[in-house]
Amino acid sequence: MAESQAPTGARGAQLAHTGMRHGWTTGACATAATTAAYTALLTGDFPDPVTITLPKGQTPAFALAAEKLGDGRAMAAIVKDAGDDPDVTHGALIRATVRPLPPGSGVVFRAGPGVGTVTRPGLPLDVGEPAVNPVPRQMMREHVAEVAARHGGTGDVEIEVSVDHGEEIARSTWNPRLGILGGISILGTTGIVVPYSCSAWIDSIRRGVDVARAAGRTHVAGCTGSTSEKVAVAVHGLPEDALLDMGDFAGAVLKYVRRHPVDRLTIAGGFAKLSKLAAGHLDLHSARSQVDKGFLAELARHAGADEELVAAVAGANTGLDALQRCAARGVPLGDLVAATARDEALAVLRGAPVTVDVICIDRAGTIVGRAEPRGPRDG
Repeated sequence: MAESQAPTGARGAQLAHTGMRHGWTTGACATAATTAAYTALLTGDFPDPVTITLPKGQTPAFALAAEKLGDGRAMAAIVKDAGDDPDVTHGALIRATVRPLPPGSGVVFRAGPGVGTVTRPGLPLDVGEPAVNPVPRQMMREHVAEVAARHGGTGDVEIEVSVDHGEEIARSTWNPRLGILGGISILGTTGIVVPYSCSAWIDSIRRGVDVARAAGRTHVAGCTGSTSEKVAVAVHGLPEDALLDMGDFAGAVLKYVRRHPVDRLTIAGGFAKLSKLAAGHLDLHSARSQVDKGFLAELARHAGADEELVAAVAGANTGLDALQRCAARGVPLGDLVAATARDEALAVLRGAPVTVDVICIDRAGTIVGRAEPRGPRDG
């Protein structure tokens, strides 16, 4: 665990207002473990707690959970504390084993047990490299250099990062789909995890688009869950690396694809969630947007629903209830939502050369609405 030192700026103020605890990234933990291990390698003693400097200047101190010195190497381990963020790596034991290399070798990274290896292009690391992202690598290099300067080392070391049970943890992450095999990634750009920031998920969406583009995919699908993903595969025959686990973050997909276009984007999801997109919401989470039955009632009215049905839709218990009422009266509310969501997506894309289609499903995975492909020049 680490001594608390809150983020600064607007996000720090937001965090203070919520009363939630921030946490530390796997990159920060690996850097602290590396610093302790290399210090012990040069001096014979492990600093505990070990203090590091994060990219924005914070200086948290981390307690060591394990240490070992011998056979020409040193290992230190730190338990990751994600604070109040629902992070799958919370509580993971992050280990760094450091051994000296010949002068001039620099810093070499190795993936130990539980840390993945990159097997596909499109990520910020070369194929074959351990999944230790660029900012954590830079943090570790800088701290190795500081320890070397303080204690008379050369700074030429091999750093093997490992995570206990990391391969099991990785099954709950995007890594297998992104072609990162064997474990989790060592991540973080600031060293700090802000609770419910959603940054990790949004970053994974961006990396998913990068991997698909690098693989030459011209058609990708942003899906709200596993059921809609299966439907997108069944309809379009898309390969795994063309599937984006969009979750609730429709805006993140659209904004990134706007800057990094693909020829075609399919948006697939539950009827209720996509009705939120149709209504202009880019965050589809139930805590941050709700199904607007009044909006659905207006869609039904424009499709010819009589006032009795319009009132029934406006007073429906759920989006599915509204959908079923319309279906019983021959009003294609699912298609209307899909078409409106498609047009909203095109508006967010702002003329980017991307053709969009939308598939709405119910909880059983049955398609209840479709919008045919339309691009920015289709009017």
